[in-house]
Amino acid sequence: MWRAVVRRRIERVFRDISERRLDHVLTGLAPDVHHRFAGAGPLGGERTSRAAVEQWFERLFRLYPVLTFDVHRVVVGGTPWRATVAVEWTARAVPVVGEPYLNRGCHVLRLEKGRVTHLHAYEDSLAVARACDVMAGAGVVEAAAAPITGDGTG
Repeated sequence: MWRAVVRRRIERVFRDISERRLDHVLTGLAPDVHHRFAGAGPLGGERTSRAAVEQWFERLFRLYPVLTFDVHRVVVGGTPWRATVAVEWTARAVPVVGEPYLNRGCHVLRLEKGRVTHLHAYEDSLAVARACDVMAGAGVVEAAAAPITGDGTG
């Protein structure tokens, strides 16, 4: 029963991201969440706070005015108070400059007492890097920026 609740909650989070509604997304994160996104570009790296993850999402939305997720599978394991969740998805990514593309990936999340403590995204980081290179070449400064890292206070 609780696994079905978690699956529905995770599917809702991906719909919220697609609709750019971060309130539920951010409140579901632990204050010291560990967020990792593959690659070394402006979206890559690791963050260690909810504030830094919020900054990361704001950048993501500036670089990608349209980003919609189709969740294929959500697998939940563990216990209600300490669970691991894998989410397989396809995203339609429309960069602010350049051609739209599909990205396929998986998020692995750790939930403790209902909050996400670890959020690791595994996606086609080369596709993201190519899109950022096109945007940077067209003058989108943030597409060439250093990753948002750490706790977001620096």
